[in-house]
Amino acid sequence: MFFKTQNSNNWIKCEKCKTIIFKQDLEENLYVCTKCNYHFVINAHYRIKITFDSFYELFKEIYPKDFLNFDDYSKKLKEDQEKTNLTDAIITGYGCLKGDINKYKVSVGIMDFNFRGGSMGSVVGEKIALISEYALKNDTPLIIFSSSGGARMQEGIISLMQMAKTISAIKLLNKNRIPFINIITHPTTGGVAASFVGIADIILSEIGALIGFAGQRVIEQTIKQKLPPDFQTAEFSLKYGLIDNIVHRHNIPNILSKFINSFYFYKK
Repeated sequence: MFFKTQNSNNWIKCEKCKTIIFKQDLEENLYVCTKCNYHFVINAHYRIKITFDSFYELFKEIYPKDFLNFDDYSKKLKEDQEKTNLTDAIITGYGCLKGDINKYKVSVGIMDFNFRGGSMGSVVGEKIALISEYALKNDTPLIIFSSSGGARMQEGIISLMQMAKTISAIKLLNKNRIPFINIITHPTTGGVAASFVGIADIILSEIGALIGFAGQRVIEQTIKQKLPPDFQTAEFSLKYGLIDNIVHRHNIPNILSKFINSFYFYKK
């Protein structure tokens, strides 16, 4: 299943407008509501399918470790690996974007919220660092699709270390003038939003994605004020300059191709 839903038949209820949609129509529209444009959460494998003409996975052999012997963590990791066909919450590799007639190569990371809430532990941090090194070595732009609840608490301080690790890896790209584009998908929060996502050269977001660090209720209790209803949405973030643009899922390959072709044109 490409998205999170309680329906198992041929009709799906939109999580935002509650419209009942024929499943085939939803599939043909890339799991975007045909009435309100709500973007359903999709998995990393499907994201690759709709975004890239070709994709070759790298660093698949890296597996997570239960450093703290956290209750049921090893069991839950195994369950998620079987459920998602992933080793952890990110796929990394390289490929060519759909619609790019020049077939320029890009380095890629795609996070998957269906694996432990897309949380960033040792494997996610390591794979982001490795794909950044690959982009640097091969002089290719880096594209990451972020989707995460933040740092993975079952790995304790090891997970928090990944914030500094990923930022350091991305900074090397910046120093060598290799572009990093991040596409925020719903949701992107916590330590992921506060680390490598925020330092991308270009930050795009799908429509309606949740973007933030702490939760809205936590912030309200801290500042003793009521926040606006659209707080931490992509639209709110664009209004106040946190992101560069909001892109419909249909248009992502085309928009990315324009950026990538510009990079290769000026590099010549």
